[in-house]
Amino acid sequence: MSWTTPDLCDELGEAARVLPLPFIDYGGREVFDGPVRTARCPQDNSRVKELLATPGEGHVLVVDGGESLAVALLGDLIAGGAVEQGWAGVVIAGAVRDVEVLRTLDLGVRALGSTPRRSNRQGRGEAGVPVTVGGVTITPGDHLYADATGLIVTTP
Repeated sequence: MSWTTPDLCDELGEAARVLPLPFIDYGGREVFDGPVRTARCPQDNSRVKELLATPGEGHVLVVDGGESLAVALLGDLIAGGAVEQGWAGVVIAGAVRDVEVLRTLDLGVRALGSTPRRSNRQGRGEAGVPVTVGGVTITPGDHLYADATGLIVTTP
């Protein structure tokens, strides 16, 4: 790794947008970065499942789950598929499940918490739209960096 989030913040100043929410590291990959793809899908992980089943090419999926912990937007099966598809990571402003398995996968996973309750897929939500996470607007094509210190987003 040739960067840390503190060094990037020092170098980039206000251009490094810090995600201020208390994200928890659930993945097997603690340090990750990549171009951002987005989804907005409170209480319904249909868009998450669809996106992570496509070639990831080192991207990071940022999910606006409305900061809800009522249902999980990512579990072991979808995350395992994301690894196979080459995704670098997933950042969810919401919950995950199957935490014991997520920790074994070569995938960065950050979320606000966990719950055993799965989402009922109803096809709701949007993909490829600007999302706001912790007051920070993130646009597809931005770049996300995650390490043990925190998460930042930059615009190329």
